[in-house]
Amino acid sequence: MNQSTAWVLIIAIVAALLIIWMYLRQRRTVELHRRFGPEYDRVVKESGTRSQAEAELENRTKRVEQLSIRPLPAERRERFNERWQQQQSRFVDEPKAAVDEADHLVEEVMRERGYPVGEFEQRAADISVTHPRVVQNYRAAHDIATRERSGQATTDDLRRAMSLYRELFMDLLEEPTTAQRGVAR
Repeated sequence: MNQSTAWVLIIAIVAALLIIWMYLRQRRTVELHRRFGPEYDRVVKESGTRSQAEAELENRTKRVEQLSIRPLPAERRERFNERWQQQQSRFVDEPKAAVDEADHLVEEVMRERGYPVGEFEQRAADISVTHPRVVQNYRAAHDIATRERSGQATTDDLRRAMSLYRELFMDLLEEPTTAQRGVAR
């Protein structure tokens, strides 16, 4: 083999490796975007670069894989559902208290399912892995609840928060899907 043949071979190997790397990176991006949906876009915007965002989302996934997230037994799901119904009824007379309690009820379900319930951003990050469809609701409802505590939320805002919390709450009560079982061991 002469020197120019060796260089052509080296260039071909490097080009093939580059193509494989680009393909795998694109596949990773597509998979993360499919899995996290709007949360992917939010994290990209927040972090500034796609590679940092994807690293963050992969770290979230690894973190949640280490947790012991479990479905609720049927009797606990029923009890939580009854408590939720009470809060919805309470909303008519005491909307602020009902929203505040809805926020606490979501935390309680998360805790019982095995999610750590430290600071809000970590809770939302953890939820984004197993419940990506409703994490935006959680962020929006929590924002309204926070504004309510400082007197800056309207009754319509509170009504919206209850609706957003309800969607998250019901999602948390459901049995995990096949995809969630792969993450929640």
